[in-house]
Amino acid sequence: MNDKLAILRQYLVTKYVRKFKSRQQLSAWQNTKVINFLAEILPKSRFYRDRYQGLDLSDWQTFPIVYKSAMMANFDDLNTVGITKDSAFKLAIEAETTRNFTPTIQGYTIGLSSGTSGNRGLFLVSPAERQLWAGTILAKALPHSIFTPERIAFFLRANSNLYETVQRQRIRFEYFDLFAAVENHLERLNKIDPTILVAPPSMLRLLAAARSSGELKILPEKIIAVAEVLDPLDATYLSECFGRTIHQLYQCTEGFLGSTCVYGTLHLNEDILVIQKEYIDRQLGKFMPIITDFNRRTQPIIRYRLDDILTERQDPCPCGSVFTALTSIEGRCDDIFWLPDLTGERLISIFPDFIRRAIMTASADIQEYRVVQISPTA
Repeated sequence: MNDKLAILRQYLVTKYVRKFKSRQQLSAWQNTKVINFLAEILPKSRFYRDRYQGLDLSDWQTFPIVYKSAMMANFDDLNTVGITKDSAFKLAIEAETTRNFTPTIQGYTIGLSSGTSGNRGLFLVSPAERQLWAGTILAKALPHSIFTPERIAFFLRANSNLYETVQRQRIRFEYFDLFAAVENHLERLNKIDPTILVAPPSMLRLLAAARSSGELKILPEKIIAVAEVLDPLDATYLSECFGRTIHQLYQCTEGFLGSTCVYGTLHLNEDILVIQKEYIDRQLGKFMPIITDFNRRTQPIIRYRLDDILTERQDPCPCGSVFTALTSIEGRCDDIFWLPDLTGERLISIFPDFIRRAIMTASADIQEYRVVQISPTA
């Protein structure tokens, strides 16, 4: 099957075929997918085969958790295609230096994460996985049918074969390098006049300011924030400048984890992976995600815990989806503050959301802020 047909097939499956009426139906389907996936993958990955030796696949939800440090330390044994960490890093660093992101190793795309967690990571993606990703992201991100012409302006730190896979006859994809000054992008943006604008919130703020000053003329139909946490203050400012709901794609080295529905609610992509919840505060609905991606065969992600703090939405989303809805992506565990309780006898955790809300309610004039904890008491 050629690339275009494979992408179209995945788009149709994601958009119209794979529907779930209840959480129970979704969970049962996920369980079957994961068990079948593990039976196929464990013999091919020395790292996971050794780690899960002798364990019952039906108990996969309790398997030992994998962390980023272990994934990177065991890169050679974890991936199933025999690519070494040294060769992958060499290609990734060369791409970063030359800004040419087209080379592959044996046809596999190599990516280097931005290291927002403090630990840069490598990812490997096969041509089939690129097709699956492209079809899925088109189904979840496009405001109209895949047959509707779109002009997508995409701001990223680095381009990739993964993103270029999105290119279709009716979909024009334009990459903008985040390393370039925003002033260098304005003329090209005005010329392209994108129908969809995708960028980190920090770049979207600069573009919104340029639009307010009249330098930027575009008014995309859909605006999508990626790569960084979308702060509520930024979301409000951007929405006011562009007159649009600000959507989000929740994606990282470990996978395409979430996307917003038509109402702007962020839902986990539980039709392409499983996200278990390690609660930090169950009453507040705050948890860290544990990911098992039953579609990633080149660099398997099994019971992999992210340090992100996610907050569940308590009331149902009007869209009716059974996928977990989030109120926010708060940041990482490292973003939690620890301050004395009222007695001064012990430290309690203060989540980023509480700090943001305190700042937001302090003044409507606040547009940007930085909060630094310099000691356990200040």
